[in-house]
Amino acid sequence: MGVPDRMDEQLRALGLVEAQRKAEALFAEVERRGLVAPGAGEREVSDRIRDLANEMFGTTKHWHKRIVRSGPNTLFPYKENPPDRIIGEDDIAFADFGPIFEEYEADFGRTFVFGDDPDKHRLRDDLATVFAAGRSAFRSDPHITGRRLYAEVERLAAEAGWALGGWHAGHLVGEFPHEMIDGARTDSYVTPDNGHPIRRTDRTGWRCHWILEIHLIDEAHGFGGFYEQLLDLA
Repeated sequence: MGVPDRMDEQLRALGLVEAQRKAEALFAEVERRGLVAPGAGEREVSDRIRDLANEMFGTTKHWHKRIVRSGPNTLFPYKENPPDRIIGEDDIAFADFGPIFEEYEADFGRTFVFGDDPDKHRLRDDLATVFAAGRSAFRSDPHITGRRLYAEVERLAAEAGWALGGWHAGHLVGEFPHEMIDGARTDSYVTPDNGHPIRRTDRTGWRCHWILEIHLIDEAHGFGGFYEQLLDLA
């Protein structure tokens, strides 16, 4: 893509919002059909969601590995690859998918709870609350940096009684394949090492758009949960 004008930027933003809308529709259908369910293996559930995406949207590509984790596997950060596990009757599980729609990347994560464990239900509910408060912090500070937003998300998590499960709380998102996100390039992430403003343009002049990623864990009790979607676009 060349140097953007206002119309280019608007079309790009609309593409990302539409990609998320489709991801939301996908996950709503996942829940309606009960695809994440006790007795199923994590890889089996991942394949079910992939197949449903193909059925609904003809989606065959995902820009990052498909993740379904349950029980103690929910403690692991993205880069880990724990062994496949069967979802239990009183379990917690999450799905993190990065489908590509019309060459725009979505990144969407939700958590599912089975059984009556009040702590697991509270964690699932707190994920959306922490996300909303993190987004409010972003919206209220036009100069907020990745470092400050991470610190706020970390504070919100601790206030709710949880810890963060990863080294970052979000990242850039864009067209596929987007500008490489590299662990060494901290300015691509919401992380304590990123002192750059989140509201900025990239090196080619395009406005940066972001995913906010909330991974809350209770290490003592051996479970966590996950919630993510666009930060800066409705």
